[in-house]
Amino acid sequence: MRNYKEEYELWLDSPNLSQKEWEELKSIAGDEKEIESRFFAPLEFGTAGLRGTMKLGLHQMNVHVIRHATQAFANVIKAEGAEAMRNGIAICFDCRNNSELFAHEAACIMAANGIHVRIFDALRPTPELSFAVRHYGTTAGLNITASHNPKEYNGYKVYWSDGAQLPPQHAAAIAEQMNKIDIFRDFVTCDFDEAVADGRIEMIGAETDEAYLACVLGQAINKDVVASVADKLKIVYTPFHGAGHRLVPEALKRLGVTQLYPVPEQMVLDGNFPTVESPNPENPEGFYLAVDLAKKVGSDLIIGTDPDSDRIGVMVRDGEGYTSITGNQLGVLLLDYIINARREAGTLPENAGAVKSIVTTEMAKVVAETNGVHFEDTFTGFKFMAERVAEWEKAGTYKYIFAYEESYGYM
Repeated sequence: MRNYKEEYELWLDSPNLSQKEWEELKSIAGDEKEIESRFFAPLEFGTAGLRGTMKLGLHQMNVHVIRHATQAFANVIKAEGAEAMRNGIAICFDCRNNSELFAHEAACIMAANGIHVRIFDALRPTPELSFAVRHYGTTAGLNITASHNPKEYNGYKVYWSDGAQLPPQHAAAIAEQMNKIDIFRDFVTCDFDEAVADGRIEMIGAETDEAYLACVLGQAINKDVVASVADKLKIVYTPFHGAGHRLVPEALKRLGVTQLYPVPEQMVLDGNFPTVESPNPENPEGFYLAVDLAKKVGSDLIIGTDPDSDRIGVMVRDGEGYTSITGNQLGVLLLDYIINARREAGTLPENAGAVKSIVTTEMAKVVAETNGVHFEDTFTGFKFMAERVAEWEKAGTYKYIFAYEESYGYM
């Protein structure tokens, strides 16, 4: 295995680098610490894929690492056979700098490998990617996002045919392929526009949005409740410059919410997240603009989603100010509501089951079991919850109604 100095020199000598990239690497020639941090090892490919800062180097997120990972991913899909290649992959991206570029690079690698690609025509929420994988019956999914991390980061999140992030065996197979193939030589690619023109890459958008929104709104238990408070309930919403900017307000409006107040400054798509230090809805300080707007319009509820719109933070009026509801608290409240509202509507299964991660509050288990709902824990991560739900479905034991973890994610 090459040391970081040898890796650095290898990159400097590569004809794959553009002049701008070569100049970036040349500019750090005298900085041993910086060279080591960029080249000491490859980014580790795990069940959540890759994540790193956007710089040139082996241990960074850049087009060369994207191509390398995607060729490895393509090899794993091809090993599944011709049908898996025809079913293909769905690709999504968020608002971050370079996200669309990385997504298009990945699409070109997949298409050149004979794998059919469906790629969104613009940024979309992460949950819609999982939906698209299942809706179109694709073999896999890919999302270019670093979720709620600082602006310097980007990521490469990978999904399998169930719409959940990769199970360990597939992640290990991709990591093995990455170790086998050369980052600069062992990949094939094509022109994006040509691949769109000949059908190898299929653009998806509005039609998928409509199917997704129909599915989301189909989860509503009692729309009459919304109608009864629609004229009174004022909701402030912020997407933190990210992928929830369009579909979250649209879903709320279609649900019947009439008093919705988006935060104007944060409805602007921007991968630099100029109005917040961290675009993480777990951090109350990021809601300062939303709180100001809520005070101005007299809102009772503030909702914020992270840049890829798979985490939600909530604040509620508390006297003269606003207080945050933690992920643990909101999960318990949602679980309690779902159980009781579905029981009242006559739609609660007799064998209802719910799931949480092992680091999430035990109060959820108490709420579930007190109401006669089966409850189980999994390791942290929705991929493990999805696996548990799939096991229930296959065995016919329990019918899943809700899953969540304390880090502000709900399913």
